Amino acid sequence: MAWRLRQSPALTRLWVANGNGGTASIAENLDVVPEDLDGIEEVSKNLDVDLVVVGPETPLADGLVDQLSSSGILAFGPGAAAAQIEASKSFALELMRDAGVPCPEFRTFHEEYDALEFLRRHGGPVVVKANGLAAGKGVAICPGPEDAADAVRACMTGRIFGESGETVVVEELLSGPEVSVFAFCDGLHLSPLVAACDYKRIGDNDEGPNTGGMGAFAPPDFWTGSMYQDINQSIMQPVVRAMADRGTPFKGVLYAGIMLTLDGPKVLEFNCRLGDPEAQVVLPQLLADPLELMVACIEGRLDSVSVEWSDRPHVGVVMVSGGYPGDYRTGLEISGLFDERADSLVFHAGTRLGEHGEESKAVTSGGRVLTVVGSGDSLAEARSAAYHGVRTISFDGAYYRTDIAAVEGRVLT
Repeated sequence: MAWRLRQSPALTRLWVANGNGGTASIAENLDVVPEDLDGIEEVSKNLDVDLVVVGPETPLADGLVDQLSSSGILAFGPGAAAAQIEASKSFALELMRDAGVPCPEFRTFHEEYDALEFLRRHGGPVVVKANGLAAGKGVAICPGPEDAADAVRACMTGRIFGESGETVVVEELLSGPEVSVFAFCDGLHLSPLVAACDYKRIGDNDEGPNTGGMGAFAPPDFWTGSMYQDINQSIMQPVVRAMADRGTPFKGVLYAGIMLTLDGPKVLEFNCRLGDPEAQVVLPQLLADPLELMVACIEGRLDSVSVEWSDRPHVGVVMVSGGYPGDYRTGLEISGLFDERADSLVFHAGTRLGEHGEESKAVTSGGRVLTVVGSGDSLAEARSAAYHGVRTISFDGAYYRTDIAAVEGRVLT
């Protein structure tokens, strides 16, 4: 997001809260975390900022946009009431049910005993989800009742996702290719949609545990005009209208994770922000001025702004620390970070500059370290550019999937 905002002709200065080694080269990093609402408000006032762009889901759900807006500070993103569409799985499912939006059959449970009794009677494959935010990891696909029971116990007794697992949602298991769909929204109007596909599991062929995301590509070859219209009319527009009718209009980026079933598109989840790593392949496609677009969303005049997306293919490959999503080491020097070329970009995530500041090399500071994005005239060219970039970069224990965008137009599920 910082990289794309940097390109706006209207931008004069750019700060990043709790930035990393990459943002240090294009902005000024601030020693305040996004979850510190009072700290963000204070530094925004001290710096006399014109706009705060809230990226992560937790401060959105905690009401950062509401707090800033009440202090007269322009902020991009949904308020806490609208951010429930991601922060509460049960809220989103009930909203969809009331709005007639296609989604899985579901049950919500507040007591472990009730959930286990339902699973014993149900018997079939299901999906178990922690109701709250879980950094993209709170979903378990369970082929049988014992797997589902284990997932429920891990959430509700083991508390592996903390308070987010106090309530669990059990959904019917859908099948089909997945697609992530994004649109800017001003509470009433939607921008044209853009689509991407992501990979959540740690291993090739979609094996191993879920992660925050191991790669993505855009656009999918199956993203046709008829699919666009179907998803816009049956999912995106009805949800935006329902949110407005409830008195909680959604302003920001609305993200729908959709499964293309034999019965048509059905929503797996909503996010109240740009997804990660999808953002790294979607934002390079944005042809509009991001600052103009965000301010129009805040002011409710998105319909007066021209929003276009490039159809040039982009592929992003995430490089992670060895051991992720479990235990991993940090502070490892990163070698081979190359200068950006016409066909590739490197986006930092879990990195920081060494003790010598901007004169030192970047070192790892998290599990998901970098995303290398390639572009090209075809998906194959974009994929080749991304993996060429990946092979130039190294750090001790570096790991990445080798099958991102290997099969054009579909994601393994």
